[in-house]
Amino acid sequence: MLTPKSADKCMRTLFWGAGLFILALLAAFLIYLLAKGLPHLTPAFLFGKSSDIMAGGGIGGQLFNSFYLLLLSMVISLPLAVGAGIYLAEYARETYLTKAIRLSVESLATVPSIVLGLFGMILFTTQLHLGFSIAAGALTLVLLNLPMLVRVTEEAIRTVPATYEEASIALGATKWQTICRVVLPAAAPGIMTGVTLTAGRVLGETAILIFTAGTTTSRFLFDPDVTAGGETLAVHLWYLMSAGLVPDREAISDGIGATLILAILLFNLLLALPLRALSKRQG
Repeated sequence: MLTPKSADKCMRTLFWGAGLFILALLAAFLIYLLAKGLPHLTPAFLFGKSSDIMAGGGIGGQLFNSFYLLLLSMVISLPLAVGAGIYLAEYARETYLTKAIRLSVESLATVPSIVLGLFGMILFTTQLHLGFSIAAGALTLVLLNLPMLVRVTEEAIRTVPATYEEASIALGATKWQTICRVVLPAAAPGIMTGVTLTAGRVLGETAILIFTAGTTTSRFLFDPDVTAGGETLAVHLWYLMSAGLVPDREAISDGIGATLILAILLFNLLLALPLRALSKRQG
């Protein structure tokens, strides 16, 4: 029979092994994708039009669309999610309305993305006559973003010690001033973690955008037209490998995979550095 000290040592070794296995798996995944894709990441490939190079062309339009859709969907969904999270954590009582809101958020989180894509196609693309466009894709992505952002915001606010609010109110601050100047800054790291996870999901989303933003792009870099076709990197990758019409599709797909990995890593880094500085400042 193991002694408590031996059992603790065994469990510690087991946990370390699990962590190192996950780290090794991630490293192997990144090394494999980057080794295949980095040789294709030339300026002409990253910023060229679809007809500039190779049979499949460059990915300049798709690269712009990916981040443009991410920006538009976050601009719409983040204020709604933060507002809903504040209401649920600070103002809502346990009523039927509160339970209905939480149930709706959790139900929306379980809906498959392809169902959201079909809903967006029926509502935004067809009924509202937006067509296959950036606008239709961004509005449908809001439905994908909201559940995670609302839950993360609510939980991040609930983790803020109650003594913070009590001290602020004791000093004469109103409820809203306390939320804006004390609670939200303290909950910011948790909220931004949710933003990071949601952003990664948006950059890799395909099912929703196939039905709403389309599989074509008529734009080049820095074109803000929301009525244009909204093919993203992930959708372009799916199209190349499923259609099988482009002779150099494997080379382009390798380049797109490496671009997506680097884009997500860069986005996480850009958010992680301010969060680390904010955490140190609060500490």
